Amino acid sequence: MERARTQRRLLLGVVLLIAIAAFFLLPTRRWLLWLAEWVRGAGAPGAAVFAAVYVIGTLLFLPGSVLTLGAGFAYGPLWGTLLVWPTATVAAALAFLVGRFVARGAISQRVEAHPKFSAVDEAVGEQGFKIVLLLRLSPLFPFNFLNYALGLSRIRFWPYVLASFIGMLPGTAMYVYLGSLITSASRLTQGAPKGGTAQQALYWGGLVATVVATIFVTRVARRALARALPDGE
Repeated sequence: MERARTQRRLLLGVVLLIAIAAFFLLPTRRWLLWLAEWVRGAGAPGAAVFAAVYVIGTLLFLPGSVLTLGAGFAYGPLWGTLLVWPTATVAAALAFLVGRFVARGAISQRVEAHPKFSAVDEAVGEQGFKIVLLLRLSPLFPFNFLNYALGLSRIRFWPYVLASFIGMLPGTAMYVYLGSLITSASRLTQGAPKGGTAQQALYWGGLVATVVATIFVTRVARRALARALPDGE
């Protein structure tokens, strides 16, 4: 059993290294630009292909921001959001499961050997929905990395999915809207254009969520340690 787990971890590591190398060595961004141009006139089949590429790209750490902007470019603010929002949730759920079943076993063994870490891990699991929601509202935590990282925690799957679904909507809608302002696919890799007051409001709101998330997680950890070490050890 342990040998099989080790093999899965090695396989995941190799796949991730290949994906990262491919991103830098292959014309990945150019392919994404071509995809955005193609799906724009491909109807329902194009939307299905776009969703599949989005999910696979998330698992392989491809830049989700380019694809989200591309959805706005191809489908406009409303339909682009309705496509990306559930697709990003599915991608986040799959990455969470990969992190959970491939690496969580090794992490949990090490955590359980230390009462302090185990207490914090358990407390984070109990407050999983709130923590994930705040993290998703923050623009400072990378989407792809966060999916895998949360899978290593004790946060339960369905609270994670629901909190991600809710928390990702504001950022998704804003990026899709900004993508709809782009007139040429070649500009997708240049970053999001300025979106005025709405973009600034989302940015500052995200920073507030970052501060709240940091304070909340810190308090959860302190309370967990106080319960685990009642004698002040």
